[in-house]
Amino acid sequence: MKIEQIYTGCLAQGAYYITSNGEAAIIDPLREVQPYLDRLERDNVKLKYIFETHFHADFVSGHVDLSKETGAPIVYGPTAKPEFEAIIATDGQEFTIGNIKIKALHTPGHTMESTTYLLIDENGKEYAIFSGDTLFIGDVGRPDLAQKAADMTQEQLAATLYHSLRDKIMTLPDDVIVYPAHGAGSACGKNMSKETVGTIGNQKETNYALRANMTEAEFIKEVTDGLLPPPAYFGMNVAMNKKGYESFETVLNNGMRAITVADFEAVAEDTGALILDTRKNGVFANGFIPQSINIGIDGDFAPWVGALIADVKQPIILVTENGQEEESVTRLSRVGFDNLIGHLEGGFEAWAKAGKEIDTVNRITAEAFSKEVKIGESKVIDVRKETEYAAEHVDEAFSKPLSNINDWVKDIDPKKPFFLHCAGGYRSMIAASILQARGFRNFKEVEGGFNAISKTTVPKTNFVCQSKVLK
Repeated sequence: MKIEQIYTGCLAQGAYYITSNGEAAIIDPLREVQPYLDRLERDNVKLKYIFETHFHADFVSGHVDLSKETGAPIVYGPTAKPEFEAIIATDGQEFTIGNIKIKALHTPGHTMESTTYLLIDENGKEYAIFSGDTLFIGDVGRPDLAQKAADMTQEQLAATLYHSLRDKIMTLPDDVIVYPAHGAGSACGKNMSKETVGTIGNQKETNYALRANMTEAEFIKEVTDGLLPPPAYFGMNVAMNKKGYESFETVLNNGMRAITVADFEAVAEDTGALILDTRKNGVFANGFIPQSINIGIDGDFAPWVGALIADVKQPIILVTENGQEEESVTRLSRVGFDNLIGHLEGGFEAWAKAGKEIDTVNRITAEAFSKEVKIGESKVIDVRKETEYAAEHVDEAFSKPLSNINDWVKDIDPKKPFFLHCAGGYRSMIAASILQARGFRNFKEVEGGFNAISKTTVPKTNFVCQSKVLK
């Protein structure tokens, strides 16, 4: 028996590849399936089942394409109603893969079809669970995403999750390994550990939601407290996972279509495409196509695309570093952004060499910021998360999280200057590009963000004045 966790940092997502005696199973595969096909060929095994823990909201699974490529059936838990052929397992149903078995445990609460898969090894021992978004390391799945589909409140879903955890998961032996679908950085929970593997016993001791003496009412309160609104694209990804989608190869071929500098502007206008520049923030600051939005491929690219562009049907033209076109397309497809028109042939260098109009961001160093800022007079906008701001921030800075930019941008006075920063420059450059695309030129973005500012003499505080925090 072999278990491989295939972890994708950009999405903080874990897929699982399991083999035993010539057969394999894959749990919650990513959109691009070629890496799985390569593993199957390398190991000379036949894919027998594709298990889905639930209808994912934060990424588009590769289940449909993988099933078409291999003939392996897709398996969902009880109550799932996909719009394609699948096995809908009953609670407790077992599936044989080589010398092992995988047992479906219906664990509703995160969503009503959520199912945990229990692996029983060659000796009949309960060995590991693949818990999807039901149980994370240090947290449990948020119970607010499926309210509309389930016709339930988040409190009712939380109560359901409480019983799923206690009746189906906490009753398992303490040495059972826990393999969750996500780790820290995912929006599917609020307190996830950076660890991506644990045990039932360890989680009973350390996971706040699995306290032995916890009442249902306490669980509901603690699990629902402090939940941030889910990213706008989540519902669209659920629909794609439930209904099916364009094949990844089609999406890739469209995104790899090269658009010449001569044709670029006409294509963008005719299609209404958003120009998405995936280069590093420092490179982007020095020159870019006017109206471009910068979301760097070197950061949490896919989640920020989903959160800020939101509509997966939005036409997109890419501007990338040479050689990063396929990677950019792949990451976009993972969160359902399939309407790709193509990419700029030759990248920004070709645009600049052609003498086309370029734009820049007024980026200053942290040292320059320390000399220019006047605490109490200058307006400083901090686009980090509220928790980061609460830990420490520039004195008198305003907390305006990047995720809420479409709300707070309406309050910006285009005539009054301000400074803009995040932790290291990645998020503030995203914000800067959005602001400039909307006509704002009255700001300076701080290179290196708060990490660099903290090394200067600029006054800082860890006291949060509530009037400064965006609600």
